[in-house]
Amino acid sequence: ARHVKSNAIVFTSRDRILGVGAGQMSRVDSAKIAVMRAQTHGLDLRGSVVASDAFYPFRDGVDAAAEAGAKAVIQPGGSIKDEEVIAAANEHGMAMIFTGMRHFRH
Repeated sequence: ARHVKSNAIVFTSRDRILGVGAGQMSRVDSAKIAVMRAQTHGLDLRGSVVASDAFYPFRDGVDAAAEAGAKAVIQPGGSIKDEEVIAAANEHGMAMIFTGMRHFRH
């Protein structure tokens, strides 16, 4: 997510990028674009890790990532709603890592 502009969502596997979405008003829309791009290339997102360039302001971004098949999330954290976002990850059985470092770019 570090090399993509604004509201970047990147789905990855162990050895490659699967889908990238960016430049949208919401992280959910960026996730939808990333999922669409992965599907266009026949890539399976089940078991993937999703990275976000900035914190998830609401749980809907984590819900969208889980629906797509992600099993883990890496993000900076720092939202006033971090507890809600953590709860979403827990509900989906997803691991979540907080880096404390934003990569949001305009």
